[in-house]
Amino acid sequence: MIEIRKATQQDIFLISDLAKKTWPSAYLEIIGQAQIDYMLDKMYSEVELSNQMEEGHVFLIAEQNGQAIGFAGFSLITPNMQTYKLHKLYVLPEMQGSGLGKKLIDEIIRMISVEQGRSIILNVNKGNKAKFFYEKLGFLIIEDVKLDIGSGFFMDDYVMELELEAFENKDKRLRGKLNH
Repeated sequence: MIEIRKATQQDIFLISDLAKKTWPSAYLEIIGQAQIDYMLDKMYSEVELSNQMEEGHVFLIAEQNGQAIGFAGFSLITPNMQTYKLHKLYVLPEMQGSGLGKKLIDEIIRMISVEQGRSIILNVNKGNKAKFFYEKLGFLIIEDVKLDIGSGFFMDDYVMELELEAFENKDKRLRGKLNH
């Protein structure tokens, strides 16, 4: 059975470790080992993850039989528009395709809906297969961005958005079809 729980400061090392286990399969062919090492150091150090939590980022950890198998991180980015950003969603390679990513997204949507959130945005590398996963969930590409992240490295991403009202309506339609 898979359980999803909110992470605490005590989980920072676990989140960092999961990132190191998931990033090579997600990005090695797209950005190479040097950029992976740079980004992991920049975004997943214990200090950086602690800072993110203190700034209001919420992290979720998915566990199966007491073992961490994936995580996600999100935060409110525009309070007046009730827009949240999914900063991180990673599942161990052996768990990809199991529905775990969707379970994490569903929990994030549940948490955001409680706060009357209206939409979720995310960045996904243009070469990342996860783009198709997000499209299947109803995310739409709203922008094409190239971001200089320092040391000569760039992120070449799509910005995608899911409007929660549209998601909830689609989910209700699907449940209606399943019940007939």
